Amino acid sequence: MSTPAPKGNPASYFPSIEKKYGRPVGEWLELVRSSPLDRHMDLVNWLKTEHGIGHGHANALVAHVLRGN
Repeated sequence: MSTPAPKGNPASYFPSIEKKYGRPVGEWLELVRSSPLDRHMDLVNWLKTEHGIGHGHANALVAHVLRGN
């Protein structure tokens, strides 16, 4: 079993993202990586409007990807 990510780390949201939206985090991260958008808030808003993800969860996914993960 993996150790939970420290609070403040975007990955700390990943278990709740998987539980709430029913898809593995890897799929969400790949969606963000494959988007033609490149600005943080553009990506967050895209996840919210096109995929129904809440703001905090979208922000965590985008921050994780834009940090180079």
